[in-house]
Amino acid sequence: MKQQFPLKNVQQEKRIFRGRVYFAIFFVCICLIILLSRYAYLQIVHFEEFSNASDKNRTRLQPIAPARGYIYDRNGTLLADNYPIFTATISRADIEDIDDTVRRLTPILDLSTEDIDRFQARIKTARKTELVAIKLNLSESNIARFSEVKYQFPGVNIETQMTRYYPHGELFAHVIGYVGRINDKELKSIDRDAYAGTNLIGKIGVEKSYEDLLHGIPGYESIEADAHGNVLRYLGRKDSTRGNDLYLSLDYGLQMVAAEQLAGRRGAIVAIDPRTGEILALVSSPSFNPNLFVTGIGHDEYSALRDNLDQPLYNRALQGSYPPGSTIKPMEALGGIHYGVVDWNTAIMDPGYFHLPGDSHRFRDWKKTGHGSVNMHKSIVVSCDTYYYTLSYQMGIERMNTWMRQFGFGEKTGVDLPSESSGLYPNPEWKMRTRKSKWLKGETISVSIGQGAFIATPLQLAMATAITANHGAHVVPHVLRATRGAKPHEVLNAPTGKIDFNGTEEDWIKMRNAMVDVIDSGTGRRIKTSAYSIAGKTGTAQVKSIAQGKSYNEALLTERQLDHGLFVGFAPAENPEIAIAVIWENGRHGGGAAQIARPIMDYWLVQRKKKAILPTNHQVSGGLMTAGIKPGELAASEIGLAANPLAMPHNKPASSVRSTSENSAHGQE
Repeated sequence: MKQQFPLKNVQQEKRIFRGRVYFAIFFVCICLIILLSRYAYLQIVHFEEFSNASDKNRTRLQPIAPARGYIYDRNGTLLADNYPIFTATISRADIEDIDDTVRRLTPILDLSTEDIDRFQARIKTARKTELVAIKLNLSESNIARFSEVKYQFPGVNIETQMTRYYPHGELFAHVIGYVGRINDKELKSIDRDAYAGTNLIGKIGVEKSYEDLLHGIPGYESIEADAHGNVLRYLGRKDSTRGNDLYLSLDYGLQMVAAEQLAGRRGAIVAIDPRTGEILALVSSPSFNPNLFVTGIGHDEYSALRDNLDQPLYNRALQGSYPPGSTIKPMEALGGIHYGVVDWNTAIMDPGYFHLPGDSHRFRDWKKTGHGSVNMHKSIVVSCDTYYYTLSYQMGIERMNTWMRQFGFGEKTGVDLPSESSGLYPNPEWKMRTRKSKWLKGETISVSIGQGAFIATPLQLAMATAITANHGAHVVPHVLRATRGAKPHEVLNAPTGKIDFNGTEEDWIKMRNAMVDVIDSGTGRRIKTSAYSIAGKTGTAQVKSIAQGKSYNEALLTERQLDHGLFVGFAPAENPEIAIAVIWENGRHGGGAAQIARPIMDYWLVQRKKKAILPTNHQVSGGLMTAGIKPGELAASEIGLAANPLAMPHNKPASSVRSTSENSAHGQE
């Protein structure tokens, strides 16, 4: 009988089963230990880090942009206001495909190419949690269309923001300036935390110079949001701090009178209080409407301004470089006294021309027949060129340069406005450095009457005139008079030194009397008045050169080739309250510029004290000032002055500097 074996080995199977169970238990335990270790690592070791990260998914800090400080004139007239606009913003953190979002928003918000380009440039450098504006100043139709489809655009919101408005338009454009959107270059240099939630920054003028005072300090709001970026509730808030208010030295009425005098003309006017250096009026004509730049000017509108031949965006008062003509003769004559070359009794015989020894070239006086015997007093009254040809030949260009720089020529004045030009008072070193050639004696002759390579800004002329009125005491021109806010700003409001002069106080008085006689009986006699005394000096600066032996024929010249008319003066002569410089481009002669200056001095010294000019809807406190215009309704047709819309300075004004071989200015001074 065969032996039978069991079909299965129960003991062996039990051993295998137990082994598998033990292995499974061991594996599960190892996994559990790993899981618990990981859980402990996340919940204990990195609890604070991941807790904050979790909170950030539902809570975030939303910046609150500060309101910009207001700007007022010296009497409290509001010059720069704030008003609310609706702005479409995009949260980078809540949108995966920004390009697709922008594409779908374009027909809804009427996005222009400029809007999209600005946004794309800004979003590239924006922080992940930052809200970036895609369009400012939304219309009611934009808001209505977006409201209907808002659910399709998580992360896109419409917010109310404050923006800038200039109630007087072009009147203060060149001195107040304007704000505009922050560009890439500015973004690299600013403190991004300080500009959180802000789209605008000062671009030119006071808005740029005092950006640190005007901007303010942003606040923050803690909010809870859902997955789509919609605000669920507000958790906390730190209010922003409004920027400081600025009170400027400018006077609305005087600025208005000055602008009216230049209406329809190209030129500049600067009026200064010689006692303090405060700028009372600063006008560059033509001007432009700064409101067009605040929320972003369109390409067509900007092109119209930029390509305009009259260059409205060019600040002639600070940047315009003009031959000063005979307006510098009083300062130059005092230099002759300082160096002992001449005195008040020194006289020459003027035949109507001057020539250097051994040279037949004639430098002509503006009066062809000459002025006969001329001493220093008469040289100022009749503006005798030949007298200054002779004086400059004796002084030499080096001493002239040293002396005239004390009046601020060839240097920046230090005014608290950006983009000031330094002008140029030439010398041999300058010519060798820039033109690689030696200085010629004939160039000294041209410089002596404010021609040749000598160029100055209207602001420099006004400051030099103020120094003359002060008997040599310096002042620094400035527009800031006072601030209201937590951060004070020091302003130089007194003379900062005195010219090194070897003459006497009597010499200053005699020069003042000579300038008074310019108005009483000389080249500026058309503006003589019995109401107060004026000390002044007219000037004419050639734009187109005249060849030797040729005569000036105005009929053969275009309007832009005519001479510039200049005037400088101060009043009352004995106790000056105002010093003024006027440049009328292509105004033909200084007498015309003097006639522009007279109403300005009349207003400041007489009319203002009786009945000051104030704007319609005059305001003395902050708040939206519409001046009869709704800020959102500024049309493209409102660019610049009605009389003459202007343009960006791609070229200098028509203030060509004549060569050293040119002759004296001609016609009436």
